[in-house]
Amino acid sequence: MTEEYLLVLATCPGHAVAAEIATAVIEQRLAACVNRIGAVQSWFRWNDRLEQEDEVLLLIKTTRARLPALQVAIGSLHPGEVPEIIAVPIVAGSAAYLAWLSESTAP
Repeated sequence: MTEEYLLVLATCPGHAVAAEIATAVIEQRLAACVNRIGAVQSWFRWNDRLEQEDEVLLLIKTTRARLPALQVAIGSLHPGEVPEIIAVPIVAGSAAYLAWLSESTAP
């Protein structure tokens, strides 16, 4: 693999925001594929208080080269003050899928 591939996890406050982000990052070729997983419950500390929210999780497949622009796009569409954007390396995958991922995210 010459290109570095990433799985980006991002949580959203609801399906509408998740759909808007997913559509935008695909249209802008910042991601090859986005999976939306609903009914995720999150617990976290915010402003020194324990919070619990129902959220939607996005699994976004992209490349390291597209990550900075992807982060900007998510940040511009996400209503949260500090949106969760976590990138995890994809260390292996089918050659055909990874080739498609590269092709789909080419500027």
